[in-house]
Amino acid sequence: MTALRTDRLVLRKPTMADWPAYRAFYASDATRFTGGPYDTKSAWSFFAGDAGHWALHGFGWFILDNGEGAVGACGLHHPPHQADLEIGWNTFAAAQGNGYATEAARAILKIAENDHHQRRLVSYIDAGNGASKRVAEKLGARFAGEMAAHDPACEVWVHWEGAV
Repeated sequence: MTALRTDRLVLRKPTMADWPAYRAFYASDATRFTGGPYDTKSAWSFFAGDAGHWALHGFGWFILDNGEGAVGACGLHHPPHQADLEIGWNTFAAAQGNGYATEAARAILKIAENDHHQRRLVSYIDAGNGASKRVAEKLGARFAGEMAAHDPACEVWVHWEGAV
């Protein structure tokens, strides 16, 4: 899959043209819930990892494009250090508060129901990140009452346990 469309967004694989917006996001305070802000070298590692996830797993993070450029990222990923398949989202600073993360995640959840319904799907959310928790709630996720083994600061929010 190369792209999805919603009412306001095109969700597509990352390209080099997205690097400046991605780098700016990872250098900003918006990444405080994931250990940031980050320097350019670390931001590049995240960007390359998100892009490479597609080649390794056949799914990954989409760039959210509102017709004026990249406004965020959202997708499925499952790095080896995480127990479960995760859906995650980031909205770049200038686009926060527009509902892009929720809109994109809903589209990705529809695809995930078909392709990944046998796996537990979660979002790992920093305990202090109220905005991400609200997105998870809008998507129908629930706090599982547990913290992520790979990051004890993150709560586990469950979208589904297995077959949906």
